[in-house]
Amino acid sequence: MDKELAVIGAGMIAEAIVRGVLRGKRHQANQIIAADVSEARREVFSTQLRTAVTAENTEAAAQAGVLLLSVKPYQMEAALAGLGAVMRKDALVISVAAGISTAFIAKHLGGATNWRVVRAMPNTPMLVGEGMVAIAAGSHATAQDMLLAKNIFSAAADVVEVTEDRIDAVTAISGSGPAYFFFLVEQMIRAGVELGLTQEQAAQLATKTASGAAKMMLAGESPTELRRRVTTPNGTTHAAITHMESNNWPIITVEALKAAARRSREMGK
Repeated sequence: MDKELAVIGAGMIAEAIVRGVLRGKRHQANQIIAADVSEARREVFSTQLRTAVTAENTEAAAQAGVLLLSVKPYQMEAALAGLGAVMRKDALVISVAAGISTAFIAKHLGGATNWRVVRAMPNTPMLVGEGMVAIAAGSHATAQDMLLAKNIFSAAADVVEVTEDRIDAVTAISGSGPAYFFFLVEQMIRAGVELGLTQEQAAQLATKTASGAAKMMLAGESPTELRRRVTTPNGTTHAAITHMESNNWPIITVEALKAAARRSREMGK
């Protein structure tokens, strides 16, 4: 074994995680190997992140004590094929694939071994060091394994521990969550343009407002209280919020997130 971390699937989430690991000095580039069928993705890891790369999953898996599975859910079964035969039996497996259970992973690595698997749900703000990750222990994962997984992710994210049966909820809230905010800002920009602003002006106003609002919430006060403070009775904000409420915006939002959680369960294996 000459690597500390092997990455199976070198997509954007894997890149975000590895960039965080390198930035936080959790590992050095020469301690990491990434496997991906895409030459373009291998090129990113090789030239930008300076890690070793390979097109063969088994080559990467055979070299490291920690294996990060970062493939699409529908690719997982194929990606796991042959890995158990070449991996160290004491290797820690961390998966970031939505809907794929730790039991499924352990089964397809080889049921005769008590594989230690940790399931994680990160999000894309890890790319800028502002991510959110939930981790859940598989049946054979130890407290030390959870600490190791937390150490990897905490370089670019806040980390919370949940039970595996709560990962679908995490997927709906924070895993998919950035897209909801992007979608809202899209509509704010659209409204600004329709109200006479330029695209550039509307984009700057909406994105900076979103950033500032997020920082205010992170300072510790509840979104409910912050909203109350800016909502003057019969004022402009009140008009917008009242319109949203009268058109079932709160119900639509909650039901949308429940749909995301439901889809995560449907994808489950």
